[in-house]
Amino acid sequence: MSKKTVYIAGLGLIGSSLALGIRRDHPDYRILGYNRGEKSRLIALEKGFVDEATDNFASFADQADVIILAVPIEQTIDFIKELAQLPLKSTVLVTDAGSTKLAICQAAEAHLGPVGINFIGGHPMAGSHKTGAIAADVNLFENAYYIFTRTSATKQDALPRLIDLLSGLHARFIEIEPQEHDRVTSQVSHFPHVLASSLMNQAGDYALEHPFTNNFAAGGFRDMTRIAESEPGMWTSILMTNPDAVLERISEFQKRLTEIADAIRHQDSDHIWNFFEKGRQIRKEMEIHKRAGVDSFYDIYINVPDEEDVILMILELLRGTSVVNIRINEENREDIDGILQITFKSKEDLDRAAHVIREKTPYQVTII
Repeated sequence: MSKKTVYIAGLGLIGSSLALGIRRDHPDYRILGYNRGEKSRLIALEKGFVDEATDNFASFADQADVIILAVPIEQTIDFIKELAQLPLKSTVLVTDAGSTKLAICQAAEAHLGPVGINFIGGHPMAGSHKTGAIAADVNLFENAYYIFTRTSATKQDALPRLIDLLSGLHARFIEIEPQEHDRVTSQVSHFPHVLASSLMNQAGDYALEHPFTNNFAAGGFRDMTRIAESEPGMWTSILMTNPDAVLERISEFQKRLTEIADAIRHQDSDHIWNFFEKGRQIRKEMEIHKRAGVDSFYDIYINVPDEEDVILMILELLRGTSVVNIRINEENREDIDGILQITFKSKEDLDRAAHVIREKTPYQVTII
């Protein structure tokens, strides 16, 4: 692509990170931004994510060669309807970043198709519990899947244009049908969020009579429920636009719970063993371990003593290495004082950290 103008509607975590990725490979492109809230708009301007920003969506639309809708699903659909009424460039390409695809693609077919506007659905499968432009990360999408969904409004040039535009994301681009996207994500993304929040709600109620629930909740429980901290408005929107697939997953899971409950009730140890073994084997075979899913993070666990400045010393060893998150796990371990969990974005950073910590300290290092 020659020098282009890209208009990103929504300057939150996803939109601002997209802007950074586009700038990495296309520093000469003009990037315009829309955001209703002033805070993220100002941050995006101050940090140079965008060249100009507005709180009036229509004001920049006619200047754009590519429009990326990185806003909630209902607002994406509203903007699609609005774009169909605006005087856009004849060659404009419109895409989105929504977590469900069928409802958005149907809206594009109904409103953009009849007026000849080029549209292809998009879903960058990466995220964080952090929000807003302040959380923008140029490496957010690295090694993550970026899914495209064609529609009857999609022209032949849409996919190659976007792959070129988004090359700086270092993502893994893949194409899939909108319906299949929503079915697959209902299993690996949407339903797990329902399950995580259900576990947290259950634990919260249980802790009213058994307060130590809050103290002992760590390890597996922590890992299973991390996504319960996600923004509720976004997930309400996702469930409202993918109800059939999510309801089918909930119903199927209820049958599985009933089956294992019966095995426990009847003391069927063979069934219980097979239940856990099958789960273990399936997880070992899944692409989870290739780090190409929603959260492309790499964790290292370090057994550390309760001594002054130990953590600072370890972090000093990692100076110059990009660290995503740091957590200290210590309340439910009797055999050691604590576990320092450090999360990295790339395997290279993980391997480098493991090597230097093993070389420079006597502490046990575990990689899962």
